[in-house]
Amino acid sequence: MKIRGWVEIVSIGIAFALALAAAPKPALAQPGALPRHLRDREAGIPTSMLGTYVQRRQLLVLPFYEHVSDRNQEYNPAILGYGLNEDFRGKFRSSSEAVFIAYGLSDKIALEFEASHMRASLEKSSADPTATPAKIKESGLSDLEGQLRIRLVDERGRRPEIYGFVEVTVPTQKRKILIGSKDWDARPGIGFIRGFTWGTMTIWTTFEYNREKSAIQEAAHVDIGETAIEYLRQMSRSWRFSLAFEGGDGGAPDEWELRPGLQGRIAEGIFLKVIQSVGVSSKAPDWTPQIGLMFSL
Repeated sequence: MKIRGWVEIVSIGIAFALALAAAPKPALAQPGALPRHLRDREAGIPTSMLGTYVQRRQLLVLPFYEHVSDRNQEYNPAILGYGLNEDFRGKFRSSSEAVFIAYGLSDKIALEFEASHMRASLEKSSADPTATPAKIKESGLSDLEGQLRIRLVDERGRRPEIYGFVEVTVPTQKRKILIGSKDWDARPGIGFIRGFTWGTMTIWTTFEYNREKSAIQEAAHVDIGETAIEYLRQMSRSWRFSLAFEGGDGGAPDEWELRPGLQGRIAEGIFLKVIQSVGVSSKAPDWTPQIGLMFSL
């Protein structure tokens, strides 16, 4: 893990966090005072980070490290700029330092911010006859995105909680092919949450507008995008277990992962967060471990 990457990402995150740090100290919900269907999530607003909820006037800061390993990553030389419109499978590796920040503006509205610095490589397939380099390596600022998340309907009786969100991605790397984003992008989504005595279930999905890719003459169209079914269980006052079945990123429902995770309080206001994604379909990354420390400020 490189110090330079952390410096770049943390400096971006600090600028955002300082804008929220002057907020009054939050009065967080006490698990023992909550109805049973809310105890797993402690009445918080769901964030995009698996198993993590943010409460009113609570600031969460999560620096984390993530590694991606995929021995059969699908790629298309035409999209990479090397002519042939045919899919091949290569070996992909990446490592990134990132910071995730969430803030609860109210009981109904939360903001998110995430930035990452990534190093990635792609080794071409032995069956690829194009001029694609044998190995492509890139590094630099990668994802830079924010979200607005809104609780639309409270859970009541058999009626689930309904929430909506909009994720906005900022262009960061117009000339690179493995990392970053080339254009502004906005993806709306909707989710449903229902608490039970044995845990909390969440189902959410996004909608994507995929622009024309002139290299392969693919027309612009709207897709159902990333979709997930999640389970959350508060095992004790300090530990949460989560499990997600997630996929569909990019409009193709064929990249599914199983994502178990643990979140545990190791000190007052400090939490260890570990997520391990395992690919369950051939087009998904083989494994994606993620570890970080989350601070509740």
